[in-house]
Amino acid sequence: MKLVEINKARYRKHLNQVIIACVAALTIGSLGIAQLLIQLFPDVDGSHFHWNLTGVVVTSIVIGLVLKKHKAHPFMTEVSYVWDLKQSLNKITRKMAKLKQAAQQGDVDAMAAIQYSYAGSRQLWQLDDNTITMDDLAMWQAELDSLASKYQVEIKAENYKETILKQY
Repeated sequence: MKLVEINKARYRKHLNQVIIACVAALTIGSLGIAQLLIQLFPDVDGSHFHWNLTGVVVTSIVIGLVLKKHKAHPFMTEVSYVWDLKQSLNKITRKMAKLKQAAQQGDVDAMAAIQYSYAGSRQLWQLDDNTITMDDLAMWQAELDSLASKYQVEIKAENYKETILKQY
Protein backbone atom coordinates (compact mmCIF):
# COMPACT_ATOMS: atom_id res chain seq x y z
CA MET A 1 0.00 0.00 0.00
CA LYS A 2 1.37 3.38 -0.99
CA LEU A 3 1.20 6.33 1.35
CA VAL A 4 -0.77 9.19 -0.21
CA GLU A 5 -1.68 12.61 1.07
CA ILE A 6 -5.36 13.03 1.83
CA ASN A 7 -7.49 16.02 2.68
CA LYS A 8 -7.79 16.06 6.47
CA ALA A 9 -10.98 18.16 6.57
CA ARG A 10 -12.72 15.91 4.04
CA TYR A 11 -11.52 12.80 5.88
CA ARG A 12 -12.81 14.03 9.25
CA LYS A 13 -16.13 15.14 7.76
CA HIS A 14 -16.73 11.84 5.96
CA LEU A 15 -15.54 9.77 8.92
CA ASN A 16 -17.95 11.57 11.24
CA GLN A 17 -20.81 11.06 8.78
CA VAL A 18 -20.00 7.35 8.46
CA ILE A 19 -19.84 6.96 12.25
CA ILE A 20 -23.15 8.76 12.75
CA ALA A 21 -24.80 6.69 10.02
CA CYS A 22 -23.47 3.45 11.55
CA VAL A 23 -24.64 4.38 15.05
CA ALA A 24 -28.08 5.37 13.76
CA ALA A 25 -28.37 2.20 11.66
CA LEU A 26 -27.26 0.03 14.57
CA THR A 27 -29.76 1.64 16.93
CA ILE A 28 -32.71 1.59 14.56
CA GLY A 29 -31.90 -1.79 13.01
CA SER A 30 -31.23 -3.66 16.23
CA LEU A 31 -34.31 -2.26 17.97
CA GLY A 32 -36.48 -2.87 14.92
CA ILE A 33 -35.35 -6.45 14.45
CA ALA A 34 -35.59 -7.19 18.17
CA GLN A 35 -39.11 -5.75 18.40
CA LEU A 36 -40.22 -7.72 15.34
CA LEU A 37 -38.83 -10.96 16.80
CA ILE A 38 -40.42 -10.24 20.18
CA GLN A 39 -43.80 -9.72 18.50
CA LEU A 40 -43.45 -12.89 16.43
CA PHE A 41 -41.96 -15.08 19.18
CA PRO A 42 -42.91 -13.73 22.62
CA ASP A 43 -41.22 -15.20 25.68
CA VAL A 44 -43.51 -16.16 28.56
CA ASP A 45 -40.81 -15.26 31.09
CA GLY A 46 -40.53 -11.74 29.66
CA SER A 47 -36.83 -12.07 28.97
CA HIS A 48 -35.99 -11.00 25.45
CA PHE A 49 -32.23 -10.86 25.75
CA HIS A 50 -31.64 -13.35 22.95
CA TRP A 51 -33.90 -11.40 20.57
CA ASN A 52 -32.14 -8.13 21.44
CA LEU A 53 -28.77 -9.77 20.91
CA THR A 54 -29.94 -11.23 17.59
CA GLY A 55 -31.04 -7.76 16.49
CA VAL A 56 -27.62 -6.29 17.31
CA VAL A 57 -25.71 -9.13 15.61
CA VAL A 58 -27.83 -9.09 12.43
CA THR A 59 -27.65 -5.31 12.15
CA SER A 60 -23.89 -5.32 12.75
CA ILE A 61 -23.42 -7.87 9.97
CA VAL A 62 -25.57 -5.82 7.59
CA ILE A 63 -23.64 -2.63 8.41
CA GLY A 64 -20.34 -4.44 7.84
CA LEU A 65 -21.53 -5.77 4.48
CA VAL A 66 -22.78 -2.34 3.39
CA LEU A 67 -19.46 -0.71 4.37
CA LYS A 68 -17.52 -3.39 2.52
CA LYS A 69 -19.70 -3.05 -0.57
CA HIS A 70 -19.35 0.74 -0.67
CA LYS A 71 -15.67 0.86 0.31
CA ALA A 72 -14.65 1.87 -3.23
CA HIS A 73 -17.24 4.67 -3.48
CA PRO A 74 -15.67 8.14 -3.90
CA PHE A 75 -17.29 9.31 -0.65
CA MET A 76 -15.38 6.61 1.21
CA THR A 77 -11.95 7.28 -0.40
CA GLU A 78 -10.30 8.86 2.63
CA VAL A 79 -12.07 6.68 5.19
CA SER A 80 -11.12 3.50 3.29
CA TYR A 81 -7.54 4.69 2.89
CA VAL A 82 -7.17 5.23 6.65
CA TRP A 83 -8.87 1.90 7.35
CA ASP A 84 -6.39 0.12 5.02
CA LEU A 85 -3.46 2.11 6.45
CA LYS A 86 -4.34 1.04 9.99
CA GLN A 87 -4.47 -2.59 8.91
CA SER A 88 -1.13 -2.29 7.13
CA LEU A 89 0.50 -0.64 10.15
CA ASN A 90 -0.95 -3.31 12.43
CA LYS A 91 0.75 -6.05 10.37
CA ILE A 92 4.08 -4.27 10.72
CA THR A 93 3.57 -3.64 14.45
CA ARG A 94 3.08 -7.36 15.06
CA LYS A 95 6.53 -7.98 13.53
CA MET A 96 8.23 -4.84 14.87
CA ALA A 97 10.50 -6.61 17.40
CA LYS A 98 11.95 -8.86 14.68
CA LEU A 99 12.13 -5.96 12.23
CA LYS A 100 14.10 -3.82 14.68
CA GLN A 101 16.44 -6.71 15.40
CA ALA A 102 17.04 -7.23 11.66
CA ALA A 103 17.51 -3.49 11.14
CA GLN A 104 20.23 -3.51 13.79
CA GLN A 105 22.02 -6.06 11.59
CA GLY A 106 21.74 -3.80 8.52
CA ASP A 107 18.72 -5.42 6.83
CA VAL A 108 17.48 -2.84 4.31
CA ASP A 109 14.05 -4.46 3.90
CA ALA A 110 13.49 -4.30 7.65
CA MET A 111 14.52 -0.65 7.67
CA ALA A 112 12.11 0.09 4.81
CA ALA A 113 9.26 -1.58 6.70
CA ILE A 114 10.05 0.43 9.83
CA GLN A 115 10.32 3.64 7.77
CA TYR A 116 6.91 2.91 6.24
CA SER A 117 5.50 2.29 9.70
CA TYR A 118 6.86 5.58 11.01
CA ALA A 119 5.70 7.57 7.97
CA GLY A 120 2.25 5.95 8.06
CA SER A 121 1.93 6.46 11.81
CA ARG A 122 2.94 10.10 11.44
CA GLN A 123 0.26 10.63 8.79
CA LEU A 124 -2.37 8.76 10.79
CA TRP A 125 -1.63 10.61 14.00
CA GLN A 126 -1.77 13.96 12.23
CA LEU A 127 -5.13 13.07 10.65
CA ASP A 128 -6.52 12.06 14.03
CA ASP A 129 -4.89 15.00 15.88
CA ASN A 130 -2.97 12.56 18.06
CA THR A 131 0.15 14.67 18.46
CA ILE A 132 1.01 13.44 21.97
CA THR A 133 3.30 10.68 20.72
CA MET A 134 4.92 12.67 17.90
CA ASP A 135 7.98 13.37 20.09
CA ASP A 136 8.49 9.63 20.58
CA LEU A 137 8.09 9.09 16.86
CA ALA A 138 10.76 11.73 16.13
CA MET A 139 13.12 9.91 18.52
CA TRP A 140 12.43 6.54 16.87
CA GLN A 141 12.93 8.10 13.43
CA ALA A 142 16.29 9.52 14.53
CA GLU A 143 17.38 6.05 15.68
CA LEU A 144 16.37 4.58 12.32
CA ASP A 145 18.13 7.38 10.44
CA SER A 146 21.31 6.70 12.43
CA LEU A 147 21.11 3.00 11.49
CA ALA A 148 20.68 3.92 7.83
CA SER A 149 23.69 6.21 8.08
CA LYS A 150 25.74 3.54 9.85
CA TYR A 151 25.07 1.01 7.08
CA GLN A 152 25.20 3.68 4.37
CA VAL A 153 21.77 2.86 2.93
CA GLU A 154 18.95 5.09 1.81
CA ILE A 155 15.59 4.01 3.18
CA LYS A 156 12.31 5.12 1.71
CA ALA A 157 8.78 4.26 2.72
CA GLU A 158 7.98 3.79 -0.98
CA ASN A 159 10.30 0.75 -1.06
CA TYR A 160 8.14 -1.15 1.42
CA LYS A 161 6.06 -4.03 0.15
CA GLU A 162 3.87 -6.08 2.46
CA THR A 163 5.35 -9.32 1.10
CA ILE A 164 8.70 -8.64 2.83
CA LEU A 165 7.04 -9.20 6.22
CA LYS A 166 6.88 -12.94 5.50
CA GLN A 167 10.62 -13.29 6.13
CA TYR A 168 10.33 -11.99 9.70
